[in-house]
Amino acid sequence: MIKLLRLDERLIHGQVAIKWSRHLNVDRIIVANDAAANNTVVQKSLMMAAPATCKVAIRTVDRVIELMKNPKAGDHDILMLVNNPDDLIKMMDNLDPKPALIDIGNYGRIAMKKSDGSQRDTYRRNLYLYPEEKEVLAKVLNYGVACIYQTVPDEAAEPLDKVLG
Repeated sequence: MIKLLRLDERLIHGQVAIKWSRHLNVDRIIVANDAAANNTVVQKSLMMAAPATCKVAIRTVDRVIELMKNPKAGDHDILMLVNNPDDLIKMMDNLDPKPALIDIGNYGRIAMKKSDGSQRDTYRRNLYLYPEEKEVLAKVLNYGVACIYQTVPDEAAEPLDKVLG
């Protein structure tokens, strides 16, 4: 079961490895990211940051969707990570069952910038979005899954619809 599907542009890092994996008591972390799945240097970096308490898989978005169709996936407590709004929507369009919770953690500070020099709007201290990214995240609210903004488990969660305004 996917306990949490998290949008975090850094994928696996200290907050995920230490705080989120323990808070959720997961036994698997799955990174759904095409670039990471196709870059051994990035994979090694992510694996070094991963907690020893969880098995970690780094796969393309399409491969993760296929993996989640296996009934054995339901036997595990999974933290799934994506690093951009488009991949989040693709996962939500294709995952069945849906995750228990969607968390928007950290996004927009280091994500790919537009070449025209335009700036993302600030929504929270770790959430910056272009208008079209905001529209994509607003669509996430239509899946009937609880959606929050929360960077770490010991901070208060905010409903995503409130954050987006």
